[in-house]
Amino acid sequence: MQRKAFSQLLNEVLQPDRIKDFCPNGLQVQGREQIKKIVTGVTASQALLDAAVAKGADTILVHHGYFWKNEPYNITGMKYNRIKTLLDNNINLFAYHLPLDIHETLGNNAQLAKLLGIEITGPLELGNPVSVAIQGEFSEPIDAQALNQLIGQNLNRPALHISSSSNKPIKTVAWCTGGGQGYIELAAEQGIDAFISGEVSEQTTHVAKEMDIHFFAAGHHATERYGVKALGEFLASEHGFDVEFVDIDNPV
Repeated sequence: MQRKAFSQLLNEVLQPDRIKDFCPNGLQVQGREQIKKIVTGVTASQALLDAAVAKGADTILVHHGYFWKNEPYNITGMKYNRIKTLLDNNINLFAYHLPLDIHETLGNNAQLAKLLGIEITGPLELGNPVSVAIQGEFSEPIDAQALNQLIGQNLNRPALHISSSSNKPIKTVAWCTGGGQGYIELAAEQGIDAFISGEVSEQTTHVAKEMDIHFFAAGHHATERYGVKALGEFLASEHGFDVEFVDIDNPV
């Protein structure tokens, strides 16, 4: 497929214009005209770029790309090395941030719900169809220890659990993959039993205990593996691309 048609396909699927973001979504660095071999990954780190070069990829598709709001404009040091790798090897870089978080089936939030057996009931930001955080429920209540084990087993890493003050059973849950810990107060205000995110902040502990809500930090990278992986699988199964997901280990 030609690069322009591929870009249009991704935009049709992910609809980036629905949500304001902190970075450009879509084609960030131009490479070869014809797209055949795609490497997907969470972040366009040097390690992922090197893996794509080794695998003969013409395109890299990630969740975390480049050119973030308020970052320095200078193309020097680490940024220079990354972009030089792409240009020297004529590789396209496509990145989708929040559009890939919120997609109803392929998104990070939807894929996390699928992994953990949560039924999605709606947005956490009530009335906002593109809420970055969403909510749902388990078919039966689950205790916090069992949920912590479920998260660890499915994401292949232990989660940090901060117990609610009452250590109540969990039926309702809200979540936002990646750095979404700030939504915990909104979840608590709605009486939700637990909140799951990738990262944790110092104040999150106090919010969880004082507002009686369980909190689980399961890792930024770990919670955001599955959206771009699902997107790649969609491109392979529905459009015949040669796609390979490369998981660059990250403990955060």
